[in-house]
Amino acid sequence: MSYDLVVWAGARPADGDALEELYEELMELQEDNDDDETPPNPRLVEFANALLERWPEMSAGGPWVVEPLIADAVGDLFPFGVQFEYAGEVAEYAAVLAEKHGLVLFDPQEM
Repeated sequence: MSYDLVVWAGARPADGDALEELYEELMELQEDNDDDETPPNPRLVEFANALLERWPEMSAGGPWVVEPLIADAVGDLFPFGVQFEYAGEVAEYAAVLAEKHGLVLFDPQEM
């Protein structure tokens, strides 16, 4: 089991309810289009690369549940899992990076 985070390119909804609704719509759309091979938005790739600068893949005891980290990114949506022991540290850092890259970070555990 992992601690899941989702990042997407787009405007941040005005309130928490709209944010949750958009998250659910995006995840449903991704589920319906499992075979979608749209390359990830370049900003999402930059975001993932910035995470990997801090926590490289293939490092013993690293935070990533899936490698390559960007594996589940499609188009403007990038869901990724983190090992629980890294959840707080990665979520905090990812929030700063998402803002820096003009992305929306959502933590579904907070729903």
